[in-house]
Amino acid sequence: MAANAVAVCSWGAGGAGGLPAAAEEVLTFAAELASGLGAERRWLFIGQDPQRAAEVAGRFGVAGIDWVAEPELDEFRPDVYVEALRQYWELRRPRAMVVSQTFDARLVVPRLAGRVGCGVVMNCLEARAQAGGGLEVVASAYGGDTRAVYECHGPVLLAIAPNAPRRSAAGALSRPAVERVKLRLGGVPERAAVIGRSSMPVPRLEDAEVIVAGGRGLGSPENYKLVEELAAALGGMAGASRPIVDEGWAPPWRQVGLTGKITKPALYIAAGISGASQHMVGCAAAKTIVAINRDPDAAVFRYARYGIVGDCLEVLPALLRAVRNRSGAGERGEGSG
Repeated sequence: MAANAVAVCSWGAGGAGGLPAAAEEVLTFAAELASGLGAERRWLFIGQDPQRAAEVAGRFGVAGIDWVAEPELDEFRPDVYVEALRQYWELRRPRAMVVSQTFDARLVVPRLAGRVGCGVVMNCLEARAQAGGGLEVVASAYGGDTRAVYECHGPVLLAIAPNAPRRSAAGALSRPAVERVKLRLGGVPERAAVIGRSSMPVPRLEDAEVIVAGGRGLGSPENYKLVEELAAALGGMAGASRPIVDEGWAPPWRQVGLTGKITKPALYIAAGISGASQHMVGCAAAKTIVAINRDPDAAVFRYARYGIVGDCLEVLPALLRAVRNRSGAGERGEGSG
């Protein structure tokens, strides 16, 4: 692969059609970047079956798929993945490598950059080629409150923020060839051991189309059931702000925000949440945000398409009744045209 190529790296599950999470978004990001650089693009696919990847890769102008399927990579272990990506980097030496900023990628990408001696930008939102071959990269900073612009010269690792602007596919092209890439990972030590795993629901909060999240405005842990009931009535999932997770009102896997889950649902209802930037990072990519808060000056209203100034302990039961009444009328066939 030429030194000015753009490589997309993805692994794990959770995306559409069995692909890694956010694979198509990152492929489109890389396609736009490679086009500006006049570079080819390749997809480093870590997994057991590259056929689904090959079916979709051509739509994004991928020249070829580098398939890695080593048994040491079947389970995510940060030290092993850093070494695997180091070997791939040394083999291909891309101009840029683009990854989705998943939780696992946060553990790997900065260490990989240090290992191979290249630049790294996390929380990327946009990247544009400049005259002379440099890159201008726009990234989210300070918990999403502002944007930072970096000029990158030389090889660079770009981690794409989950709430980066969504883009559409480029169109149908030919099916790229799959090339098996062998790595030497035997005997790589893992310095941290997993001694236990918390149970998490399926589907994941990150994949939910509807989320109802509660905050301190609920007043007490008993009132969190209102959030859960409305989420269930809407066919969605319940979320929570960090303060109430820290206080034990909700389990950690329900936390939305900078140190929790990064979500992008079609509908996000924030009940009793003030709208601190750390929380809004986790839901800013929602298509529609509805805010419920007693304080008309709460920061959350700056992000919301619809705002309800009121006590969420009064508003949530009213919304729940309205949803149930509407569902009941639909089941009886009332109100149909």
